[in-house]
Amino acid sequence: MNCFEVIKIMNAILAPLICRFFLSLTHIHLILKTNLLFVMIKLFFRKSWLIIWLAVFTFAISRVFSAFPAIAEQFYSQGFYPFFASVLSFYSSWFSFSLDDIFYTLLITCLSVLIVLVILKKVQVKEFGLLLINSLAACFVLFYWLWGFNYFRQDFNVRLGIPEVSPDKQELLAALGKLVDETNASYLPVDSIDRLAADSVIEASYKKHAAGLKITYPSGIRQPKHITYGSFFAKAMISGYYGPFFNEVHVNNFVLPIEYPMVLAHEKAHQFGITSEAEANFYAWLVCTQSSDQQAKYSANLYILRYFIHEASRFEEAREIVKKLRDEVRQDYAKIREHWMALRNEKIDEMAGKVNDAYLKANKVEKGIDDYSGVVKFVMDYRGQQEKQGNDSSEN
Repeated sequence: MNCFEVIKIMNAILAPLICRFFLSLTHIHLILKTNLLFVMIKLFFRKSWLIIWLAVFTFAISRVFSAFPAIAEQFYSQGFYPFFASVLSFYSSWFSFSLDDIFYTLLITCLSVLIVLVILKKVQVKEFGLLLINSLAACFVLFYWLWGFNYFRQDFNVRLGIPEVSPDKQELLAALGKLVDETNASYLPVDSIDRLAADSVIEASYKKHAAGLKITYPSGIRQPKHITYGSFFAKAMISGYYGPFFNEVHVNNFVLPIEYPMVLAHEKAHQFGITSEAEANFYAWLVCTQSSDQQAKYSANLYILRYFIHEASRFEEAREIVKKLRDEVRQDYAKIREHWMALRNEKIDEMAGKVNDAYLKANKVEKGIDDYSGVVKFVMDYRGQQEKQGNDSSEN
């Protein structure tokens, strides 16, 4: 989940509330008479050209990074970003609530107030347009320098030194069968979870595997926070998101205990500068399954298995393999589906999906929201390398 989708969803929440607020004001003229808003506009945008030029410069840097991923990897993802992440997360960790949520709320609220002032002719359209353009430019600059340039880093296989494989039907079915066995073996009843303990386990696993995953550890503090508008986000089937402006990891309170470790590990991957949803899924799966915690292992296997089932569903043999799943695992899948479908609002979910799809495609993620399922390829690439290394060791 990304910040622009969050803004779109929060706008849907706040717009009607703001309208009601203005309709209920009996002394609105007292507010409109103040010159404070206009003073702030003039002070902040006196050098409006500077913000525009910063945005142009940022765009130019993004084109350079896009053309030369190795430069983006060396100078930003492994250089500047860990520093930015450490500083931002240090200060944001002082607050138990989400600063990103407050930031988005203020953006939407200020925009709504200005629109009302324009309608009431208390602010000129020209001033509003200038403010809007500069605000968007400022957000653009902040987003890319604080996190967004990670979209242009080297791709998964190059970065981790893992050769790509092109699995045939039998190899895919074999991988599915192995994951079914692993999911069955890792099963345990999960009715509750110690979130602090889960956070500690995942952090320890990220630290242990940092070198292999090519991440700079610690790169800040990944204190998980609740989503302020969790109920509304649940209607969009959103289990968590990463806020780049304050380097915050968010997990929805509506996430089931059985899902929590994998969702948390996924959002932490984004904080480490992993922008691809498929890569974040892989990182989360690896650190959870390689951890010392049985709940984390089962959560990750349960989550990833569904992508393998979907990928192999076109083959008749896959049905026989899936039949080997334990009844308890099937019941957990049913429980998760029923939980989220009961919360889902079709229109909100579709809107969120379209926004996220457009956002991902605009940032070099060609598959859009389908990128989540790309984890199947990464898992098979990784396991292919592990098998090759095992064979080489046995030969020696």
